[in-house]
Amino acid sequence: MLEPARVVELFATAPDVQTFKAGEVIFEVGTSGEVMYGVIEGDVELVVDGQVVETIEAGDVFGEGALVQIPPLRASTAVAKTDCKLAQVDQTHFKFLVQETPLFALEVIRSLSTRLRALKGAK
Repeated sequence: MLEPARVVELFATAPDVQTFKAGEVIFEVGTSGEVMYGVIEGDVELVVDGQVVETIEAGDVFGEGALVQIPPLRASTAVAKTDCKLAQVDQTHFKFLVQETPLFALEVIRSLSTRLRALKGAK
């Protein structure tokens, strides 16, 4: 498994890094998504049906479903819990990261699997 610091380092190569203030909505459930996000700094809450289901921290990813689902609709609302610095990773950059660092793909799968298990337990 990749260490969070290594994942943050990989995100630093993303061509598009954005900042969000605490409380800002990053994306909303049901909207179309073209990118996933890597958290470089800060915390992000994922909200489903008005409930926080997970807090994403530096070194983790979210929104990865947008790169693998058709249609690419968001399954949750993402809100900056704190001021955040996020790397936007589109399909092209995602493929680059997977090709150059295969363990990155395992980290994304781990993150998604953990999230799905948490959602299953929450219902």
